[in-house]
Amino acid sequence: MTTTLRPTEPEQRTEGGGRARSYEVCVNSRPVGTVRLTTDARLGPAAGRLEHLRVDEADRHRGRGTVAALAAEEVLRGWGCTQVVASVPASATTALGLATALGYRERGRNMVKPLTGAPALPDGSAIRSLTEAEYPAWCAHERADYVKDLVRRGLSAPQAEAKADRDYATLLPHGRDTAGAWLRVLVHDGADVGTLWVALRAGEADAAVMGEAYVFSVEVAEEYRGRGHGRTLMLAAEGDALAGGAHSLGLHVFGGNTPALRLYESLGYEPVEYQVFKPLL
Repeated sequence: MTTTLRPTEPEQRTEGGGRARSYEVCVNSRPVGTVRLTTDARLGPAAGRLEHLRVDEADRHRGRGTVAALAAEEVLRGWGCTQVVASVPASATTALGLATALGYRERGRNMVKPLTGAPALPDGSAIRSLTEAEYPAWCAHERADYVKDLVRRGLSAPQAEAKADRDYATLLPHGRDTAGAWLRVLVHDGADVGTLWVALRAGEADAAVMGEAYVFSVEVAEEYRGRGHGRTLMLAAEGDALAGGAHSLGLHVFGGNTPALRLYESLGYEPVEYQVFKPLL
């Protein structure tokens, strides 16, 4: 039997080089499912996204999904993509198994925790707002780390710089005074030991997946790590989220960051979505 992808619509293109198209998965010309492919809006046209893959129930467990995914990779190679990415719900165990079998690796996961009550901070610890004088250095540091991460994901340096400019203009349009965003400093025994950036996400399309509030950044100064300050910052994030009216708090943890993952799990966060990727050689 021959499994192929048959386009169901004209290819869509954007000014920035983005592409998208939907297909039927066909076995000997008989439709058995659907696939939608796009280039990734965040990573740019060099990253293809397997946005949707479905095989009809009657045709499952026959390798149709595997062949369709491999055919999708060939389409993306033809588009000039150097990697394929996908987001898989944590509940979709079959899809996660398929991705692993096809050589996809975890880039990171989104985790969410329901919020019930504001936790108390440990003795000796207090949270204060980032000052106006501290904001420029903090923002420059956060932005530089973000650019490095984007380059690791496959963007060129100019693309990463441009994306960072757009995202910070969107997320912090008024700097430290942006409504619904809290920029905090953790003070322990009189010393500044870490920083926190948490914000509301109400009204965004992915708010239900990412949490109504979201931890964009949590960082402990290197000389103070290993003393429980990361946990304290996360407790402070819960307090800010609750004060802002959120009922859940989301975050992202990179694949392979075992210490952070263990911390979040110990605090009650659970995975809701995995981001996976595969180089297209």
